Amino acid sequence: MTYPIIVVPFVLVTAVVTMATVRRPRFGRRMLWSAVTALVLIALTAVFDNVMIAVGLFTYPEQHLSGIRVGLAPIEDFAYPLCAAFFVPAVATLVERRPER
Repeated sequence: MTYPIIVVPFVLVTAVVTMATVRRPRFGRRMLWSAVTALVLIALTAVFDNVMIAVGLFTYPEQHLSGIRVGLAPIEDFAYPLCAAFFVPAVATLVERRPER
């Protein structure tokens, strides 16, 4: 189960960086749009990963997977778009200049 372990640091860093923005303005709105973005990216990942695996563009060694799949795609593949949907806006929020008081 190598791939599930590789995913853990990405998820943890995403959670920490996202939570660091909880006191910034528009947190709830950003979380809503991140969730919508995540759903779209996960749907695209489901479609395109399944197509690419089905046509033989790549394979995964079974011994490195959790065994949970969405069609042909291992569940681990879905962590990256999920993380991107939350991590990127959180980083953008952290680096944006705050208005001076």
